[in-house]
Amino acid sequence: MASSGSGYDLSSATFSPDGRIFQVEYAAKAVENAGTALGLKCRDGVVMAVEKPLQNKMLVAKTTGRRIHTVDEHSGVAITGFVSDGRQIINRAREEASNYEETYGTKIPPKTLAQRLSTYVHYFTLHGALRPFGASTLVASYDPATKSHSLHMVEPSGISYEYYGAAAGRGRQPARTEMEKLAINPKHNEGEAELITCEEGVKQLAKIIYTLYDESKDKPFELEMSWLCEGSGWKHAGVPRDTIAAAVEWAKQQIEDESDDEDEEMEE
Repeated sequence: MASSGSGYDLSSATFSPDGRIFQVEYAAKAVENAGTALGLKCRDGVVMAVEKPLQNKMLVAKTTGRRIHTVDEHSGVAITGFVSDGRQIINRAREEASNYEETYGTKIPPKTLAQRLSTYVHYFTLHGALRPFGASTLVASYDPATKSHSLHMVEPSGISYEYYGAAAGRGRQPARTEMEKLAINPKHNEGEAELITCEEGVKQLAKIIYTLYDESKDKPFELEMSWLCEGSGWKHAGVPRDTIAAAVEWAKQQIEDESDDEDEEMEE
């Protein structure tokens, strides 16, 4: 018998006496121990960023273990958690997008793609012969029919919501706190500054990632970023490397300036 679940964690189809499914909680814990994944819905598109830890100095950067993938011309997916689990979700997303277009002759709507992925993920929490996916998924998509863009997140339990700003992984909670300060929610932005653009979103996500990074404790990482915006023709594409490099340099400078300001206040 397992110690933590007292036997109730032997199957994802078994509830504990207090109504918990331990294997789903274990899957969520696997995501919490993985690199941070962030998504922002901006005025002119969606930006996603993932912190990809470099497990081995011998690995070739920028080519190994990608966390962000294109599933359709107007849709992209970012994953965090077990990369192998995430790949299966990505393959499913590509199948859903392809089958929808083949059946209906149009691109799959963002909400439909997110719902189908959440149904697929949830299915793996219903049977004792299966186990939940240890990965969370951010879905950025554009609907050519309605001319609208959106950001969804699918969690290991199969829950799916639409977000203005979403975060998963190790730095989920502090990242959400930082994103709440940004001008991304039009309902909470009345009379204030205009909603941020994707170019500004790239900088802000880089800043959040590097704010959460502790060089003394955390492993070196590679920053992966993609966007789906007017500038890319509403096609999901990777953010150019020079743009990422400029955003990282800006982010580090901002963090350093804020740290200096805090030191000055402490001295006063």
